[in-house]
Amino acid sequence: MEFQVIHKCPITRARVSRMVLAHGETVLPTFMPVATQAAIKGLTPEQVESLGISLILNNTYHLNLRPGVDVLKVAGGAHLFEGWRYNMLTDSGGFQLVSLSKFTTITEEGAVFSSPFDGESTILTPEESISIQHAIGADIIMQLDDVVPSLLQGPRVEEAMKRSIRWLDRCIQQHESAGRKDVQNLFAIVQGGLDPNLRDKCLDGMLERKDRVSGYAIGGLSGGEEKDVFWKIIKQCADRLPEDRPRYAMGIGFAEDLLVCVALGIDMADCVFPTRTARFGVALTHTGPINLKLGKHAKDFDSIDSTCPCPTCKDGTSRALLHHIVTHETTAAHALTIHNIVFQAQVMGRAREAIIAGTFPDYLQSFFAGYFGDRGYPEWCVAALRSVNVDLLENSKTSTVSGGGAKWEYSDAA
Repeated sequence: MEFQVIHKCPITRARVSRMVLAHGETVLPTFMPVATQAAIKGLTPEQVESLGISLILNNTYHLNLRPGVDVLKVAGGAHLFEGWRYNMLTDSGGFQLVSLSKFTTITEEGAVFSSPFDGESTILTPEESISIQHAIGADIIMQLDDVVPSLLQGPRVEEAMKRSIRWLDRCIQQHESAGRKDVQNLFAIVQGGLDPNLRDKCLDGMLERKDRVSGYAIGGLSGGEEKDVFWKIIKQCADRLPEDRPRYAMGIGFAEDLLVCVALGIDMADCVFPTRTARFGVALTHTGPINLKLGKHAKDFDSIDSTCPCPTCKDGTSRALLHHIVTHETTAAHALTIHNIVFQAQVMGRAREAIIAGTFPDYLQSFFAGYFGDRGYPEWCVAALRSVNVDLLENSKTSTVSGGGAKWEYSDAA
């Protein structure tokens, strides 16, 4: 990996970086669409490539179950198997310790899974996770970590944090002994739940291993915790992570979360949110999400966003048509998935442009005014950005609202 910070915001912690991997260059900060089972649902690799995406995520746990390591080895890795020519990151399977917890037992050796497909038991050890990711051939691979629910408290959180450090050592050993260090890049994952002391202890351990990892991720968030806790954990970790390594916030997808994380110093993020919400009929826009299932769109012949460069909007596909077919015809899911991926790319692309131009604080002011201005800024966003010297309320008459602040259309009256 070649990693170079090329621009820094003089006000916030935001930065623009150049990351060169085996399958090309990706400029950071960026959002990674999730291709869980070797495909972004509804889109071909050529379509994803045409949207300007250069880094996607595959899921180690699911690809190990289907099609399996043997098939991936014969195919020559996931890039060739799925027809993707650019960069790829794989998670380690650690998140499935939570999402599929009813099928999982954790031991020091690893995680014992019962397959949700046929019930067959298999153990995922740190060594096996790395070996699977070697077979997948991802450009960035993640350590296997011991993941617990975000809201969990008590001794199990500390146990999982300490085990994640021990498992990192095993992942490093497996990765280095396989001779893949020059072509695949191992990231460590900072755990510790919502306890700042445990996060610091984990950071201490992870940073001691800096010379043997290519980057760092912040895990264990976006699981229902209060947003005021979320941003403080992100900031605590980002402030301590090294300047010369990429910083990855796992499972982050809402536009406001992305921009707060970028301001706090995060370089990469991923989430199923933009593609999954597309399949539920929601289009993401710079004035907030649009629920196209609502009747008020039935006679709206405008595109989703007249300024959007995505094929759905450029072709003039109307809100009325999408309302008519959404959740009924796969065409609508495809059209909205394309739009939402481009929206996420625009949010991050405009952030990069603003950082380079020295206008990132202005971009934050403009984005939040357009996205939330008619209903008030989320208090947590205001507090988080104030921590890096940006005051959304300065010269603004906009009020604040408590809670997460996510803006949704639930009814035609909204």
